[in-house]
Amino acid sequence: MIEAMSQTASEAGRAPSRPKILVVDDTPAISSLLEAMLDDLYDVKIANSGSEALELVRWPPAPDLILMDVMMPGMDGYQVCREIKNKPELAHVPVLFVTAKSETADEQMGFEAGGVDYIIKPFSMQIIRARVHTHLSLKAANDALRYQALHLEEEVAKRTRELVTIQDVTIMALANLAEARKAESPNYVRRTQHYVRAIARKLSENPKFSDVLNVKFIDTIFRASPLHDIGKVGIPDKILLKPGKLTPEEFEVMKTHVSLGRDALEAAQMALGSEAEFLTVAKAITYSHQEKWDGSGYPEGISGNAIPLPARIVTVALVYNALVSRRIYREPLPHAQALEMVKMASGKHFDPDVVDAFLAIQENVQAISVAFPDSEEDFIKKLKFTAAAGV
Repeated sequence: MIEAMSQTASEAGRAPSRPKILVVDDTPAISSLLEAMLDDLYDVKIANSGSEALELVRWPPAPDLILMDVMMPGMDGYQVCREIKNKPELAHVPVLFVTAKSETADEQMGFEAGGVDYIIKPFSMQIIRARVHTHLSLKAANDALRYQALHLEEEVAKRTRELVTIQDVTIMALANLAEARKAESPNYVRRTQHYVRAIARKLSENPKFSDVLNVKFIDTIFRASPLHDIGKVGIPDKILLKPGKLTPEEFEVMKTHVSLGRDALEAAQMALGSEAEFLTVAKAITYSHQEKWDGSGYPEGISGNAIPLPARIVTVALVYNALVSRRIYREPLPHAQALEMVKMASGKHFDPDVVDAFLAIQENVQAISVAFPDSEEDFIKKLKFTAAAGV
């Protein structure tokens, strides 16, 4: 197989790619003999000691196969083999021991050190050439499998990135659709997302939440949070866009947005046919982000830790974002005033632990506000949209 590959390369008018063999032996006569046996088919290098061998393999290209003596001054062949096998870039290189040590225990030590074969001196040219050919063929097959696995892994990673991108684009499109009904700017959604992630990361430092809020779960909350108001697409304009206070009857209609959003996501999950974590988190946020720590929220009036953690985090981010955002009926509140209002609602509206995390990241919060500002143009669009809706 190896010779045929070289012959095919020559016939194609290219220089043949000859496998590289490293011979490690402190006896020059043995090294020269092995070189003479193999140099018609392979590129052979000689190392006269274990330390010299380790120096040679530091530099690419790596050898395709190593013929290793055992009894050498300084480091013996077993030690050299173990050193080579500990290097990830060399672990796949086959090491064949060629030695006068013929005891079964010696052979066992060779295999335990990482060798793939054990040839006892004196050896014949036919045996050496046959064993070298066999192990190079096996290495070529293993290299092909490893390359195939790496290519498959890269392809899976690429497809996963594509799916995540498609999912993120879809999420933002749906979120922007819901926010467009309220004439909110796209940056309103982005600020909420980034507040949520910043709070969750800080909260993960709390031992009570460190097991739950791992990197993957925080990313899921971050990506799902824009869907919190997706149910508002089902609320009439005269209620959704009303600049003043809602009547009790109107508020009851408004409250249905949480169940409308939850039901839409549940239908998507049923169509998918699996309990995808992303949709589970999105449902929890959508349905429970209006619940309050003291049980005075809606739709179920649950309290404390009964409220899903993602919803408790999103609630703080949403309220703060609303307070510091400009509205038709009021100017944005200053950061310090909004901060004080969030602090005062700790233990009532909000989970105290989430509030503590939020209060601890104020530099980050303000940096997010600066990075994703609402423009004057956004506000003018909101005024025109509300006027056109006749509310």
